[in-house]
Amino acid sequence: MKILVYGINYAPELTGTGKYTAEMAEWLAARGHQVSVVTAPPYYPQWRVQLGYRAGRYQRETLRGVDVRRAPLWVPARPGGAKRLAHLASFALSSLPSLLRAAVSRPDLVFVVEPALFCAPAAWLAARLCGARAWLHIQDYEVDAAFELGLLKGAGLRGLVRRAETWLMRRFDRVSTISGRMLERALAKGVDPARALLLPNWIDVDRISPDEGGDLRAELGIPPQAVVALYSGNMGGKQGLLTLADAARRLSAHEGIWFVFCGQGPERAPLQDACAGLRRVVFLDLQPAERLGALLRTADIHLLPQRAGAADLVMPSKLTGMLASGRPVVCGAAEGTELAGVVRHCGLLVAPEDGGALAGAVRALADDSARRHALGEAARQYAQAHLHVESVLAAAEHAFLDATGQALSRSAAARESAARESAARESDL
Repeated sequence: MKILVYGINYAPELTGTGKYTAEMAEWLAARGHQVSVVTAPPYYPQWRVQLGYRAGRYQRETLRGVDVRRAPLWVPARPGGAKRLAHLASFALSSLPSLLRAAVSRPDLVFVVEPALFCAPAAWLAARLCGARAWLHIQDYEVDAAFELGLLKGAGLRGLVRRAETWLMRRFDRVSTISGRMLERALAKGVDPARALLLPNWIDVDRISPDEGGDLRAELGIPPQAVVALYSGNMGGKQGLLTLADAARRLSAHEGIWFVFCGQGPERAPLQDACAGLRRVVFLDLQPAERLGALLRTADIHLLPQRAGAADLVMPSKLTGMLASGRPVVCGAAEGTELAGVVRHCGLLVAPEDGGALAGAVRALADDSARRHALGEAARQYAQAHLHVESVLAAAEHAFLDATGQALSRSAAARESAARESAARESDL
């Protein structure tokens, strides 16, 4: 297939949507598909364009077999409601020429990733102009989340945006998302069930070993016998990160518990301020991919806070690595959410944004190594059964082939190859 991927986030971003979009594109390219990408300069989660890239210029490069075109965008240092909208709109406008140039090669599939929904209209139009199938993949219901978290306000505005979103989603040939509850939300917005499907995030389980390889404790000055509670990922508004500071302060007298907060984003500075004076709290920047296993092995307990109301609007991408690492998770999520359903079997659930409950769960696991081990084993087993990169992306490839009408031709090619091999063997005989 010829696949055109369109989205604001891409490698070398280390976390979130960009990580998964890049891994999918590279996996497909390695399988022999021709993959091109239209994206922005890497800026997330630091909200600052990385060295080697420019926010205000067009660039083109090849990354691991993928042709990548980058379009300018405006990056606010402190993203809020209006600033975030302007940020997304700047990329949607600047990337339109790159998208149309990439569409000239007549891809079979135009795959657009939300966020940003601003990009979806142009992706749909480009697909129609070049005769491709249009596929919308939802990593995050950014519009619903913006209203739920108070970034956007007003019943009238919400109704208008919701109607526009529904109209647009119904136009795509396929709509996928990363969790069952998010898929149900797509159906509630009017997406035809025959066009909707689940495409969860994944993890290379074989590269994240719970036991083999070192960790970062010595580097961070943490005693080997300490119990480490780790948060790693984006430090933004959806996480409710001040809950972490509250829990760390409540457990400051517990000599055996350390906290490591790894990540970047607009909420890191407030979190650091809230942790001022706490001796057993360590801050760390996001780690490169080759150190991910060591980082995750540093933890005895993973922390997954969430703002109230956000759990079924997103499925945190960081959860895949947590589960693969074979460590239990303490998660702030409401009962009945899909996130709670996953964590229930491999960790402890607490009420969102409740620092006291989070501290109590961490203390309970810190004082019970057998329980930690059992829940960690369950986490690892879940990752192996449901999240392995090869099985998830092989299913995605099959769905792409089906959407573009190429599944039959692929099977026919396989049969022809088998027939040729059989004929060659007969000739040799």
